Amino acid sequence: MAEVKDKKWYVVRAVSGQENKVKDYIEREIAHLGMEDYVDQVLVPTEKVIQIRNGKKVNKERVYFPGYVMIQANLGGEIPHVIKSINGVIGFLGETKGGDPVPLRKSEVNRMLGKVDELAVRTDNIAIPFTIGETIKVIDGPFNGFNGTVEKINEEKRKLEVMVKIFGRKTPLELSYMQVEKV
Repeated sequence: MAEVKDKKWYVVRAVSGQENKVKDYIEREIAHLGMEDYVDQVLVPTEKVIQIRNGKKVNKERVYFPGYVMIQANLGGEIPHVIKSINGVIGFLGETKGGDPVPLRKSEVNRMLGKVDELAVRTDNIAIPFTIGETIKVIDGPFNGFNGTVEKINEEKRKLEVMVKIFGRKTPLELSYMQVEKV
């Protein structure tokens, strides 16, 4: 079989809520027909969402573009028909009646794939800008202008417990990163 080069990204419209099933069906059907050369990847962009259920944190993946499955393929020959005949597939986005499916523009693909990467790493690499024992200045709220010492850092909430001298007495305050600055 000749090497199939020119692959573009297309959007397959799927029954909402069945995106992952449709992705599996497409991958299985393509493999079954030996057409892997034509289809590089099938993608359902998802984002990780933390939900609280019965007081427990549950990590869930939520589909970012409900009703859409992205596919990188060369839609030559029978491929569009194969994909359209798959259970749960409504058709291609942007196709005109009887016309060819319209590929996504490069900028759209980059934005979309960028979104996927961004969603995967969104919360991991936030540097903590403060250290315990560091002196900071309050720049927002009722204690604006006071200096204090960082006692505790709550990374998850992005808050600090700061010991501030108010009227000669040390008072603990909970402040967000945005309410303080380094001295």
